[in-house]
Amino acid sequence: MNKSLSILFISLALFCSCLIPFEKSFAQANPATMFDDVEDDLNVGGDIFNNFNEDLEASQVVEDERFYRYGRFFSFNVGIGMTRFEGNRGRAYRQNFDPSFNISVNYFFDFLSSFSLGFQYSRHAMFVDTVTAGSRTDPFGTVEVTMLRPFFAFRYYMDTTHYGNAITYSNPYALLRLEYWYQSVKFPENANQEDDSGGGIGVGLGFGLEFPVVIKESYVGVEFLWHNAAFFDKYTKDYSAINTSDTSVATYEDLTGNAYSIFVTYNITW
Repeated sequence: MNKSLSILFISLALFCSCLIPFEKSFAQANPATMFDDVEDDLNVGGDIFNNFNEDLEASQVVEDERFYRYGRFFSFNVGIGMTRFEGNRGRAYRQNFDPSFNISVNYFFDFLSSFSLGFQYSRHAMFVDTVTAGSRTDPFGTVEVTMLRPFFAFRYYMDTTHYGNAITYSNPYALLRLEYWYQSVKFPENANQEDDSGGGIGVGLGFGLEFPVVIKESYVGVEFLWHNAAFFDKYTKDYSAINTSDTSVATYEDLTGNAYSIFVTYNITW
């Protein structure tokens, strides 16, 4: 019996000695700091959102500095070209080389985008040598048309970083234009006809190239555009034939047709 009690007391003593380290460890732990180790494991170097904003702002500063050093801010453009038409309007207007003129200014937002404001001017002529619905007694004869079109344009320049030098130095861009086509129509060979005028909204889509003459100072540009405009005389019947059986004379049921243009410009930049 005494032997059994001795064994029991020894076992209890050993069990209590094992609990002492755990008791001390919990007694020394501060509840306010007991999860610091866990937070340290989750901490990846600070607030990830602040770090992201700081990196974004730093990269923007670098990009702005690069643009101020190497980019263009404004350009003044003068040019000459030609304007042609499709459809009935294209068949009616004589395809002589009547030059078109361009003047515009361009503001650069950054390396890849810019905004343009300007106007273009072109002259055209048609000849109607028979009586028509608009002039039943005397033919119209020569009809002189002038077109003045102010415009707003947005350009987007291609990122040519990974292309060859030839493409990079040509500075290719796409453009979208909002235009207003103001027409003036005169009849110098028919005193009975009063001059006419009107305007219509149009849009232009195209692309262009700019070749540097002196980097950041002067460029030679080439621009191609397709135009769709609501000409005020688009659906006029004035030039339609009275005698539909006579097909030997040139008459036109209307003056529908889109326009296209090409211009060569000289651009002074700063």
